[in-house]
Amino acid sequence: MELIFATNNAHKLQEIQEIIGDKFKILSLKDIGFNEEIPETQPTIEGNAKQKAQYIFDRYEKPVFADDTGLEVDALNGEPGVYSARYAGENCTFEDNVNLLLKNLDGHSNRHSQFKTVIALQLSETKVELFEGIIKGDITENCLGEKGFGYDPIFKPYGSQQTFAEMGSEEKNRISHRGLATQKLVSFLKNLHD
Repeated sequence: MELIFATNNAHKLQEIQEIIGDKFKILSLKDIGFNEEIPETQPTIEGNAKQKAQYIFDRYEKPVFADDTGLEVDALNGEPGVYSARYAGENCTFEDNVNLLLKNLDGHSNRHSQFKTVIALQLSETKVELFEGIIKGDITENCLGEKGFGYDPIFKPYGSQQTFAEMGSEEKNRISHRGLATQKLVSFLKNLHD
């Protein structure tokens, strides 16, 4: 079965394909020749995931899934949340986002946070399934590790001695927010086909 993954993020695409394996062929937006920006105007992570899936489904009428992820930090009242990718402004880099987050947490002893991913799978005009993955952890004082992307160098899951950026992809995919949401997606797709 072919599924469109509504992303241009090569890191996310690789991560998802590793988790899903070869049972399903994942097509990126590039693979289907879609080069526009997909609107993300919803106030929630769930809303953005659904909006992105719907946007691509309306144009191609093929099974599509989209994800949205946010890092929610307790001491910052859940920020950056839905604005995680553009926390430091519209054309910021992830390094800018990480630096701003560390600056905003300066002096806070409470560094509890959670990563939340919601995947919206649109199989037909009216059928949308949501899959959520959450992992809790702490924000480190400094960046640690070279792997991963985004906030991975400053997020240390509870029970781990390493940030996501210090872990190998296999370990990260097993416990990460995106990994957990994707495992739920895969279970659902496998049941669909059995």
